[in-house]
Amino acid sequence: GPPQGCFACIAKPPALRQASPVLSPSSAARLMESKGCKGDSLRPAVPCKHSVEKKTMTNPTTVIEIYPDTTEVNDYYLWSIFNFVYLNFCCLGFIALAYSLKVRDKKLLNDLNGAVEDAKTARLFNITSSALATFCIILIFIFLRYPLTDY
Repeated sequence: GPPQGCFACIAKPPALRQASPVLSPSSAARLMESKGCKGDSLRPAVPCKHSVEKKTMTNPTTVIEIYPDTTEVNDYYLWSIFNFVYLNFCCLGFIALAYSLKVRDKKLLNDLNGAVEDAKTARLFNITSSALATFCIILIFIFLRYPLTDY
């Protein structure tokens, strides 16, 4: 009959046997006609070694690892460059730029938690630098419009 066992056992080539008897052409033809496949006559009837594993697996599970998309972490790079070049109040723009570069490095290393923390810090320094520089510019315009000598 057909070979017993799983596909992994059936698909393997037969083991090399020592000096099997040579069949005459007529007996080989009869043997091939009685079998459904030429390869079946060459394989010995060996019980499947995987059948024990199949019986012990009651609830197979599949684990799919999903890596977070690191492109979602904003590095605030352009905002940091703008603050560094134009609104560098007390070097806060430079610090924001340094943290923005750290975010890019950590994204390349797939350190998502570190990238998120450094992105928050870069955003904080960018907000602070922008707010303080804007406040100073507004004060300058106010003092230019209304000089202290008028008071």
